[in-house]
Amino acid sequence: MDSQSIVSVLMIMATFGLYIGISVYNRAKATSDFYVASRGVPPVWNGMAIGGDWMSAASFIGMAGTVMILGYDGLAYIMGWTGGYLFLTFLLAPQLRKYGRYTVPEFIGDRFDSNPARLIAAIATIIISFVYIIGQLSGSGVVIGRILNIDAMYGTMIGVVVIAIYATLGGMKGITWTQVAQYIILIIAYIIPIVFMSLQITNNPLPWLTYGNIVSQLGDLDRELGLSEYFAPFANSEKSQFIALLFTLMVGTAALPHVIVRFYTVATMKAARWSGAWALLFIALLYLSAPAYAAFSRFILMTQVAGQPIDSLPAWTQSWVDTGRLQIADTNGDGILEWSEIMISNDIVVMATPEIANLGMFVIGLVAAGAMAAALSTAGGLLITISSSFAHDIYYRLMNPQATDKRRLAAGRIAIVLATVVAGIVALDPPGVITQIVAWAFALAGGTFFPVLLLGVWWKRCNAPGAIAGMLSGLIVTLTYIFLAQSGTFMIAGIQDTGAGLIGVPVNLLVTYVVSKITAAPSQKIQDEVTDLRYPEQMTYRDGEVWMDESVGK
Repeated sequence: MDSQSIVSVLMIMATFGLYIGISVYNRAKATSDFYVASRGVPPVWNGMAIGGDWMSAASFIGMAGTVMILGYDGLAYIMGWTGGYLFLTFLLAPQLRKYGRYTVPEFIGDRFDSNPARLIAAIATIIISFVYIIGQLSGSGVVIGRILNIDAMYGTMIGVVVIAIYATLGGMKGITWTQVAQYIILIIAYIIPIVFMSLQITNNPLPWLTYGNIVSQLGDLDRELGLSEYFAPFANSEKSQFIALLFTLMVGTAALPHVIVRFYTVATMKAARWSGAWALLFIALLYLSAPAYAAFSRFILMTQVAGQPIDSLPAWTQSWVDTGRLQIADTNGDGILEWSEIMISNDIVVMATPEIANLGMFVIGLVAAGAMAAALSTAGGLLITISSSFAHDIYYRLMNPQATDKRRLAAGRIAIVLATVVAGIVALDPPGVITQIVAWAFALAGGTFFPVLLLGVWWKRCNAPGAIAGMLSGLIVTLTYIFLAQSGTFMIAGIQDTGAGLIGVPVNLLVTYVVSKITAAPSQKIQDEVTDLRYPEQMTYRDGEVWMDESVGK
């Protein structure tokens, strides 16, 4: 193992030790600790934990690479993921927090007074979270594989073991504080390289102000090479696909169970709103940096790697060729590496950037630790979501309502271990690149949950038959479209598998509305509860009127 690998391994091992230590110190002792951290997390820290939960391997590892390769068309990821938080913060999170449940399936089951709806929601939650976690484990394999110079498959196996240990120990309480630490590590690791790259290329340490000039130069380089311009819209995808992907990521963000549950860990509706506001700030730090990463990395590759003799390429290229994520071939036999002869995976751009820019061992190790923090933080939240859907919504609420806290915690921890192992096996040979796999999870979340949650909160006439029919139709249509579009069998108006939410969500919305209208209305009690969700905690809804606390008056 070379000195670079040793430094990276030591930094990652130090962060692993920190995460496991936090989980042990904040070990869940009761079900409320395990599922919602006893609802005692302050908004600013919860916002940071949401940022850590949200900054997945797709955001940290894959997004800048996607923007670098797709240019303007890759911005759908940034706009969709950010815009979805506005939906969630203003339309759903405070109301769901006020309802006071542990999970999304529990809200759906109690809101519609239906155990079949609860079961369908729990199964859908497990499917969505399982798909999402495959992307995170695949991301951890990319990181560990590069550091140890081994195949990404073996790196994935190592990541599985670490995630299973700390998620099983701490539950939501431990994961909350672990995610705070992971966010701090990942955001430092993400920003430092582009600050140094900005200094190298522009002599200005503020990349957010300088990368626009580099984008203009990239346009000139593209024209010289006869390529579609980096910032030309819809050069690499159909306009319909751009809109479909943007929509899918927005509604998926607002309906992801592992994100929504983070808003259950605060004390009040007001705290839920402030958590969303803080989360947007913390998320923006990374999302405003991703286009700068993409521009600087593409500029260096086009000016310092492309056009060079193929037998005198920088040393870092061979390291990434060994991982299988970079392919270089002198197809025309002229001994010069052309831009068209470089095949670089979206998933390695951020990881390779410190080496591309020759930033030194410490920065390379820091980025590796940050990438692992991103993959682990989201994986931890997903595992808790899978665990709670099984142990709380299926085992406790449906199978064994008399189960003790000890049995429920044991069931939750067993679910975490099983989910990690099975997802890890699938991630050994992932069915797509990280951002693609994650987009499927968003499509499934939006197609299954968004209409039902939206109507469940804001339309009191929405009932159990409508919710059941909507969730089933949305899930089936979205899954079917993903399979058909990915295989190339069937597509509508150029919409690819990653934009499947635009197909599933309208179907769900229409079915939920129509079935609710042609079947019996919910009980008056449920309708009053739904109306009550729209008002701050000090208000109640009685006999058709809104009342304040008794001390304040009507």
